[in-house]
Amino acid sequence: MTRTKAAAWAGGALYLLMVGLLVGGATRASGTVHAVGSLLAVSLLLSVVRRKPQLALAMALFGSTAVVVGTPDSLHDGSLAPSYQGQFLSFLAADLVLGYVVATCTRRASIVAVAASTAVQLLVIGLFAHGDSLTVNAVIAPLAMAAACMAGLLNRERREHAVALRSQEVDKAVTAERLRIARELHDMVAHSIGIIAIQAGVGSRVIQTQPAQAREALRAIEATSRETLSGLRRTLVSLRQADRGATVSEQSPLAPSPGLADVEQLAAATADAGVRVDVRRSGQERPLPADIDLSAYRIVQEALTNVVRHAGTGRCRVDIDYGDEELSVEVVDDGRGVTGNGSAHGFGIVGMRERVGLLHGRLSAGPRPEGGFRVAAQLPLPGPVGVLVEAR
Repeated sequence: MTRTKAAAWAGGALYLLMVGLLVGGATRASGTVHAVGSLLAVSLLLSVVRRKPQLALAMALFGSTAVVVGTPDSLHDGSLAPSYQGQFLSFLAADLVLGYVVATCTRRASIVAVAASTAVQLLVIGLFAHGDSLTVNAVIAPLAMAAACMAGLLNRERREHAVALRSQEVDKAVTAERLRIARELHDMVAHSIGIIAIQAGVGSRVIQTQPAQAREALRAIEATSRETLSGLRRTLVSLRQADRGATVSEQSPLAPSPGLADVEQLAAATADAGVRVDVRRSGQERPLPADIDLSAYRIVQEALTNVVRHAGTGRCRVDIDYGDEELSVEVVDDGRGVTGNGSAHGFGIVGMRERVGLLHGRLSAGPRPEGGFRVAAQLPLPGPVGVLVEAR
C-alpha cells in the first residue's frame, strides 16, 4: 500500500514536471506538438487516477490549461496558425480523466467534476481562442466532454448491472439452499415423528396387557429418535462447515447421507409402524451420484410416511429400477388414496416435485384406478456415471 501511494505521488510530480518542460519549450514548437506531449504525459497520472480521481482531474485540467496558455498563436514565419487543434488535444487528456471520474465516483462528485471541467475549458477557450478557432473550440470541447461522460456512464451502468446480477445469483442460491434444507428437514423429521407417534400410541394401548410389545414399541421410538437426532446434527454441521472458526470435533465426519442402499432399513422401521414394505430391485445395481441417490431415498421415505399416516393399509410395495439412462422409483399401496386431509395438502409431494425438478426428472403422484395411491419418479442418470461404472 505504501509503495502504491508513493508511486502515485511520484507520477503526479512527474506529470507536473513534464507540463513545465512543455510550457518552457513553447517558443520552439507548435501548439499541436505541445498538446500531443500533454496528452501523452497524462499517462503518468494513472496511479493518481486510481487512488484519487478528482485530484487527478484537477491536475489534468491544470496541465492542459498551462499548455494551452503557453501555446504560441503564430508559427516561426509570423503567419497565423489555427490554435484550436492544440487546445482540443490538450483538454482531451482531462476529458479522459473526467470519464473515469464519472464511471467510478458518486453522482454528486461526478456532477461537480463535469461542472468544473466545463467551466475551466470554456473559460480558457473564451480567453485564448481567436477567430475561427473560438467557434471550433466552443463546439469540439463540449462534444469531447459529452463523449467522455457518456463512456463513463455506460461503464458505470455496466458495472452496476453486473453487481445486480451477482446479487440476484446470491439471492437465488440462498433461496435454493433454504428450500433444500426445508426439504431435508421435512422428509427426515416428518417420517421419524410419524413412526414415533404410531409406536407411542401402540405402546400406550398395550403397556398393561402386553408389556413385551410395549417394550418393542419403546425400543423403536428410541432407535428412531437417535437416528433423527443424528440426521439433524449432520444437517446442522453441514450448515456450519463454512465457518472457519468451527472446532475440529464439529468438522469431524459424521455418518454419510442416506441412499437407496438404506431402503431396507427404512422398510424395517416402517414395518415397526404397522406397514409391511415389499422392496423390489431390478436392473444393474451400481453406485449413483450423491444427489440422485439422496433424492431417490427421500422420495421413497416421504411416500412411505404418507402410506403410514394416510393410506390406512398394512402393506405397500417399493420398486427400484436401475435403468441405463434413468433411475425409476415407485411406491404403490392399496389403501384409501387421498382423503380430504391427505398428503396432497401438505408439503410432502411439493418437496418431491422440487427434488425431481432440480434433477430434471419426472414425477407422478395420484390415486390408482384400482384403488390406493401411487408415487413414481424417473431421475435421469448422467452419461459420465455409466462410463465410470463400465470402466470398473
